[in-house]
Amino acid sequence: MSATSDPPPAARSLTDPWTLGGLRVPNRVVLAPLAGIGNWFVRLQAKRYGAGLAFSEMVSSFGVHHDNEKTCTEMLRIEQAERAGGPVAIQLFGQDPDVMRSAAARVARAGADLIDLNMGCPVPKVCKTGAGAALLSDPDTAVAVARAAGEGSGLPVTVKLRSSRRDGDSEGVALAQRLVAEAGVAAITFHPRSAEVHHKGAPDLELARELVRALPVPVILSGGMNEPGWIRDAFDFTDCEAVMLARGALGNPWLFSQLLGTRGEGPTSGEVLAELHWVMDRAVEHLGERRAGRYLRKFYPWYVEGLGGGKALQAALQGTDSVAQARAVLAGRGELAAAA
Repeated sequence: MSATSDPPPAARSLTDPWTLGGLRVPNRVVLAPLAGIGNWFVRLQAKRYGAGLAFSEMVSSFGVHHDNEKTCTEMLRIEQAERAGGPVAIQLFGQDPDVMRSAAARVARAGADLIDLNMGCPVPKVCKTGAGAALLSDPDTAVAVARAAGEGSGLPVTVKLRSSRRDGDSEGVALAQRLVAEAGVAAITFHPRSAEVHHKGAPDLELARELVRALPVPVILSGGMNEPGWIRDAFDFTDCEAVMLARGALGNPWLFSQLLGTRGEGPTSGEVLAELHWVMDRAVEHLGERRAGRYLRKFYPWYVEGLGGGKALQAALQGTDSVAQARAVLAGRGELAAAA
């Protein structure tokens, strides 16, 4: 190497801070927008274990625009404690630019640090409205929606999208480029699988690397983020700005800590139990005792394996109607295991 050669680039780490639309993000491990799940306490849980950024579940722009009470009071709820670990993002979905402009303004008033737009959801009831992954086939509308979100909110706007609607296509790459060039989005979250396959098959990391190289803004990599080793390899291979944990973090917030090097092994059964009780407490705080009892049924499966309770514990928890009943089941889980 000659004396005038540029020094080699410094090694990158998931613990490095970075900037997104002028916002400082303290590290490169973020929580995905988990549909029907990612409320304030799920985001807070991720922050407690190290996530540098957390996205809300997808929220209907029409629900916000029309001032739906549940949408605006529950789904737009942001707790001050969330901010200690980094920015808070609210994800919106919808296909009408005027409605999106209005909804984005309301989200800004609710205290979000940035707005994310869902252009990758493969669920038919979302796509049939022209939202979600349907926008991959309607790039003009997609650009107009993203531009409107920025105009309405004055906040940085990011977009989460998939590589295509159908396997073998890649229209998501072209849309990502237009969203940056024409709508000024601050970052793209890229899930390199088609909407057609949902979560099946391996993410196309080659395509993700190509997009990273093509865009002048950060690319957050999503899809298949379940094992620490694979996640680190994908981060290095694609040269993405950050990685986004979704299904792999359900009931396993320790994955954030493992990736950030603050712990090596997975949790003990005692840690899993304590965390589940924390979740139950927050659900009661969020929804009240009666509603929380049924709402928590979707959470129990993610923790049962770590508790070593098997099918008997799972069935018992799913049969509860209240948080008190579920706590009683957990207190007697040893008896359930012995009887199985």
